[in-house]
Amino acid sequence: MDFKTLKHFLTVADHLNFSRASTQCHVSTSTLSRSIRHLEDQLGVALFERDNRTVRLTSAGQRFHPFARDTLEQWDLLRHTLMEEHATLFGEISIYCSVTASYSFLYELLSEFRLNYPRIELKLHTGDPADAVSRILSGLEDMAITARPDRLPPALAFKSIARTPLLFIAPRERPDWLETRIADRQWDRIPMILSESGLARERIEHWFRERGTKPHIYAQVAGNEAIVSMVSLGFGVGIVPEMVLENSPLADRVHALDVQPTLTPYDVGLCVNQKKLKNPLTMALWSQVAPPEDTQ
Repeated sequence: MDFKTLKHFLTVADHLNFSRASTQCHVSTSTLSRSIRHLEDQLGVALFERDNRTVRLTSAGQRFHPFARDTLEQWDLLRHTLMEEHATLFGEISIYCSVTASYSFLYELLSEFRLNYPRIELKLHTGDPADAVSRILSGLEDMAITARPDRLPPALAFKSIARTPLLFIAPRERPDWLETRIADRQWDRIPMILSESGLARERIEHWFRERGTKPHIYAQVAGNEAIVSMVSLGFGVGIVPEMVLENSPLADRVHALDVQPTLTPYDVGLCVNQKKLKNPLTMALWSQVAPPEDTQ
């Protein structure tokens, strides 16, 4: 049994899909399958149930999963601690964030870090910000740039980078019927473009409940950039963080509405599993982040 095989097992267990897991492991599907079979032969049990459509962990696989994860974490901790003692850190850190966060915060966050730790490889994955916390909790990512959830899970640590208001946006050139409904605040008749899930969705649903109104949902989308796009086309009113609007190429086609009371702003920052802070690589990046000036 070697560490690469354990990594292969954990990746398949996370994705439950050999094709996606092989892509993440940078090996062919057949190589990954052989690696898993070799591990199963060593253990004398099947770790996965496989057919043409699905992959599932067996009961043995479920018991083996925490052992494999803890073994790799302990190995990484020992290896990086030894490197730190010799003033040399190398390895990789995976970071997850939205496309907007990548060009809003990454340069400032990583430019100095790359100079200080040139041997640390950074792997960036972008996607729906609503998935950030779950990806950290599941171990798919080391860190994420995301909005702080209203209820931060105890296993996570969060360090603020910036704050951004959460805005109601409407098309700049909107039809008369929409203009009238917005002007009269007829929220039950205004078509809304909302996130499928996540913090913005939770906050707008709470806002509507406090008004005693049920939203008229026209569309549910993944990703704030898609909301700006649909609003710019005149489909309705959307909810997005101000930093998304400021960085959008469609910013001149939409307009922020003056809606009272305002939604609670986003507290954007770096999120990490508490256990990962024992890793010198993760801690090196975490220690470099300074909180916004108004919180110092």
